[in-house]
Amino acid sequence: MLSQGEPSFAAELKHFREVRGLSKADLARRLRISPSYVSHLESGRERGSSDLARRLDKELDAGGKVWKAWQDDDSGTQPTPEAGEAPPSAGILVLEDAAALRYDGSVYHLTMHRHLRNTGTEPITRYLVRIAVDRYPGEPERSNALYRSRPLTWEELQLEAHCGDEQMGRVVKHDRDAFKEVWVEFANARTRFPLYPGQEASITYSYAVTADKWGPWFQRAVRLPTRELTVSLSFPTVLQPTVWGTETSLSANFAPLRTPPTQAVDADHTVYTWTTLDPPLHARYRMEWRLKTGHLQESEPVNTSSPSALMAAAGIIQEGDVLLQTVAQPFDLPAEADEARHVVRELNAAISRVKELHDFGKGMGIAAPQIGIARAAAVIVPPGEGSTPIVLLNPTVAESSAEIDRQYEGCLSFFDVRGLVPRPLHIVVAHTDIEGTPRLTRFDHGLARLVLHEVDHLDGKLYRSRMEPGTQPIPVEEYRGTGQNWTYQ
Repeated sequence: MLSQGEPSFAAELKHFREVRGLSKADLARRLRISPSYVSHLESGRERGSSDLARRLDKELDAGGKVWKAWQDDDSGTQPTPEAGEAPPSAGILVLEDAAALRYDGSVYHLTMHRHLRNTGTEPITRYLVRIAVDRYPGEPERSNALYRSRPLTWEELQLEAHCGDEQMGRVVKHDRDAFKEVWVEFANARTRFPLYPGQEASITYSYAVTADKWGPWFQRAVRLPTRELTVSLSFPTVLQPTVWGTETSLSANFAPLRTPPTQAVDADHTVYTWTTLDPPLHARYRMEWRLKTGHLQESEPVNTSSPSALMAAAGIIQEGDVLLQTVAQPFDLPAEADEARHVVRELNAAISRVKELHDFGKGMGIAAPQIGIARAAAVIVPPGEGSTPIVLLNPTVAESSAEIDRQYEGCLSFFDVRGLVPRPLHIVVAHTDIEGTPRLTRFDHGLARLVLHEVDHLDGKLYRSRMEPGTQPIPVEEYRGTGQNWTYQ
């Protein structure tokens, strides 16, 4: 167990990165992970795998200190908004893992239920509960400043834990500003009730966090063999909640959930429920949401003054992520037709979320890497009400005109600025339909620009690389063309 005097893995990682003069982006690039994942590692919100810890130690020439700190942080598991595990040596199977998060307009109430079976050879006497919060995901400095001034306290959490009808004892393991760990014990002042080999038991624990300390996300990590995992999110219907989710690997690459959450109305709340069976070990499932701020200002824990923050909250990958620098993998069609349809559905869902946040008078588009899927698919929505979206699979530019024009473009992955970009006025794009038939389609003027922007994304390029030398993007506040289409002679 890590004592309070020993440096944690997060602290050692940050120390050696700074000593070596590397930015988070530099280190992420060397290890081919996301810069935001480095931020999460250094803040203690993620712990990474043993393989990643060894690679970090080697890359930072830390002489084994980063690796040792990772080992000292017990089992090297990753703190999430909620996670729990038995002692590392125990053999345990989670038959049912159900998380129910309910927001009442000012406080988030979380209830965790787990039905456990001891598959090992020794009695289990305690179970580890983790509580971690991040009010401003993607803005670690802002979150850190908040929790330094107003740390999460055990008094406000009001943690309760029971095994059946018996109250469980508690022993605090870690007590940090935004991260808590506590052992809930199969014992109390009156009796002991260890979970013996072959036995099953249900434990339930709950706590509450005020909205000013809880971010718009909830994550479950699979640390133990699990048969069934369920997440239920409940929000006041008046806040018009929008919910989506992603599945994340230890390398921080992620994709949309393979099945969408179901939606139902329960009195004055809208409830979203998502379930998966036999989830793989080390998988992480992250649910995110957006609430209408017109009804309750504090219901939207995102910096609404930042267009990029809004897009990030809507599930759009932001500049700096390695996925935006990676060439997307083409589909093998028609063999991968089902996968292609799934990706297109996710793109359309993202478009619906984004269109609630901004008026796209020029039309818009989203490429699969922007929602965390490194596949060659994009959807373009032409300007105008009721326009039919254009789906492009495996697109490449077959022909482009010598005649160009210069127009300002915006990108959902860095939406705080607009850049003046030269583009051909006419293009022909080679692409594939869902049956695998090759197609050639001509696009002109603004539609050509929209298509070229998305094809660039599939090639791992951003429009910054297309701008002429000496020109820089301008802040969106200085741009006067929002909501208006491009004009052509």
